[in-house]
Amino acid sequence: MNERQRTFLEDLLETPSPSGFETRGQRVWTDYVEGFADEVRTDSYGNAIAVHEGSGDGPSVALTGHADEIGFVVRDIDGDGFVRLGAIGGADKTVSRGQHVTIHAANGSVPGVIGQTAIHLRDEHETADIEEQHVDIGVESGERARELVAVGDPMTVEGRVRELDDTRLAARGMDNRIGTWAAAEGLRRASEADVDATVYAVSTVQEEVGLQGAKMVGFDLAPDAAIVVDVTHATDDPQTPANRSTGVELGGGPAIARGGANHPVLVESMRDVAAASEIPIQLQATGSRTGTDADAIFTARGGIPSLNLGLPNRYMHTPVEVIDTTDLDALADLLGRFAADIDADETFAVDI
Repeated sequence: MNERQRTFLEDLLETPSPSGFETRGQRVWTDYVEGFADEVRTDSYGNAIAVHEGSGDGPSVALTGHADEIGFVVRDIDGDGFVRLGAIGGADKTVSRGQHVTIHAANGSVPGVIGQTAIHLRDEHETADIEEQHVDIGVESGERARELVAVGDPMTVEGRVRELDDTRLAARGMDNRIGTWAAAEGLRRASEADVDATVYAVSTVQEEVGLQGAKMVGFDLAPDAAIVVDVTHATDDPQTPANRSTGVELGGGPAIARGGANHPVLVESMRDVAAASEIPIQLQATGSRTGTDADAIFTARGGIPSLNLGLPNRYMHTPVEVIDTTDLDALADLLGRFAADIDADETFAVDI
């Protein structure tokens, strides 16, 4: 990726965007796609859609990723000024304690730390639920705390984008800033190629709390096909249990999911495009649900052919998610080539 694309990725990763509070991240995304899209619009809940109109009468395809990330919310404030937590999405109680957090309050950012009782004073194996944990913002009274924050304010773990060796990158929120980045870059490639198909790049909201934005977009947009980009587990680190390994690894290319919501015509089309373009891919079995926006989109409007493309990601739902940027570049190329390869009369229908 070039310098501008890398800056866009880092801007997405550094912009807090917890579920239900995605506005800042969506603004970063829409500002970027306005440079090459024919139209950019948002809906009532903040789903963002960019459009390349296409040069002919071909079908429409949506390239989607979700803008939101997991986080926490101010559930209560006690009399001593300690903030009680609630989870936004699948926050992991085993990595939350001892973290720096930022509470995104009405009057600005408020720093805090999630308290952790010293190892000398607790049961060594104690793991408290999120609702039992607290944030210390340094105040001495509930009155002072309420001057700074309010119940319902979201918060995110403080993190940074950090380069590891070679093409490896670590950050909070790879899930799923990589998806919105790839959707935007896939649209840019389609626009530069002036493809026949109408191509939508979509950045959805509230995936982590029930695929809610995708339900809205799937119904409203009703594309002929949808390619849903999200992270998938790279199971190549030493702590992954052997019985949970899928063979997906960093640097092996994006993973094409097979089974469940994943439409067989799209699966084979994507494999053919990858082979013809010499783009490395991996395969992943999905017996029932994908756990992504594809599960919401594929049943909308009587059925929208959908496919989940996964970017290998280590340590999902932690502040140190790790990807390989060569996989991400390959993913954007695959999306652009797929859009360019769509026939004008393609229906994506299963042949029975």
